Amino acid sequence: MPASKELPSTLRRSSKKAQRTWSKAHDSAVEEYGEGERAHRTAYSALKHSFEKVGDHWEPKDEKGPSDKQAAKKGRRRPQGRGRPPAASTRTPPRST
Repeated sequence: MPASKELPSTLRRSSKKAQRTWSKAHDSAVEEYGEGERAHRTAYSALKHSFEKVGDHWEPKDEKGPSDKQAAKKGRRRPQGRGRPPAASTRTPPRST
């Protein structure tokens, strides 16, 4: 379904540019991931880069960028030595006969 048909109510009360941003991102995400929650999350992520929710609508940000500290951390690699251990080798040792 085209994004213009399923605009969230907060976007219907927002500027045309906010609506266009969400709609284009949503349509692109639907092509990539299919219809559903992931497409909506992707569209909101694109919207939050340039707009912020104020009350019941979206307004342009003073500066474009991540919506919060957590979003700013996305994509950074975890330092070595922390987290999961590296994957074990999938190579099988030769059999002795």
